[in-house]
Amino acid sequence: MSDVIKTDVLIIGAGPCGLFAAFELGLLDMKAHFIDIIDILDKVGGQCAELYPEKPIYDIPGIPHVSGQGLTDALMEQIKPFHPTFHLGEMVETVEKIGDPLFRCTTDAGKVFECKVVVIAAGGGSFQPKRPPVPGIEAYEGTSVHYAVRKMEAFRDKSVLIVGGGDSALDWTLNLHPLAKRITLLHRRDDFRAAPHSVEQMRALVADGKMDLRLGQVTALSGAEGKLTGATVKGNDNSVSEISCDTMLPFFGLTMKLGPVANWGIALENNLVPVETSAFETNVSGIFAIGDINTYPGKIKLILCGFHEGALMSQKAHRYVYPEKRLVFQYTTSSSSLQKKLGVS
Repeated sequence: MSDVIKTDVLIIGAGPCGLFAAFELGLLDMKAHFIDIIDILDKVGGQCAELYPEKPIYDIPGIPHVSGQGLTDALMEQIKPFHPTFHLGEMVETVEKIGDPLFRCTTDAGKVFECKVVVIAAGGGSFQPKRPPVPGIEAYEGTSVHYAVRKMEAFRDKSVLIVGGGDSALDWTLNLHPLAKRITLLHRRDDFRAAPHSVEQMRALVADGKMDLRLGQVTALSGAEGKLTGATVKGNDNSVSEISCDTMLPFFGLTMKLGPVANWGIALENNLVPVETSAFETNVSGIFAIGDINTYPGKIKLILCGFHEGALMSQKAHRYVYPEKRLVFQYTTSSSSLQKKLGVS
């Protein structure tokens, strides 16, 4: 077992609701660590940052419109005074009750946490990559075919085939270009869903002969023992050609699955976590669920509702973390002690 990381609260999920929960917990002197249940992601923001970073959101109170990334950035700025710790690119596999209250949580990277409160703020669950419909692709997964970039250095001097036309495909085309031996971007059509600036940069590299752009779809892979040597591509004109590559990065989007939450011993209802509505606690004392992953009568899946749930959750969490301390409710507008925590002069 690795060294145990001890904290007051472990927040599972780093989307907007989880981030705001860290603010509410911080006001009450509770320290939070984040584990991103969204295994495939290596950044905060959850669905906001991954699925619609530039899409405007119009129903955040007091903010007429903000992008998903803009909201994430603002929340990160708001929680700075409380110095939360993030462990991204990992997924919680087990949650075990070992005390009253005390939980031991382990990740797929071998990290072990002990905490008095667990907050599940995992949106719809964990993101899983969509697998391209290519026969035999499973044999190459994890060795030559990767659905995420964990360490850029692993792609140095590789002949990389990137498949897709969204932000992820374009971003990694540009980021890996300086490291890779050669980058080929393959998309089914000459029209991209990525940020216009990224598309312009990609086309400039193609025009300068520094990378390749191909149109079509992968129909087969070649190579023995999981080591990719090439891909067969069917063009839009039904022509068939080969692309030499030793690594492939398919970006076909993400699907949501409940993931390991189902194995944590909490009650489930239609792949959601039922909670009571005074503090959004699950059937297991000390484990809370906020945001899209929970369910209760009258539930509305809005970010602003998740913020409300996080505020009430933190009040109950305080009882577990500081059972001997009386909680006195205070307003940030008038409390000098809260303003001091926030660094307000």
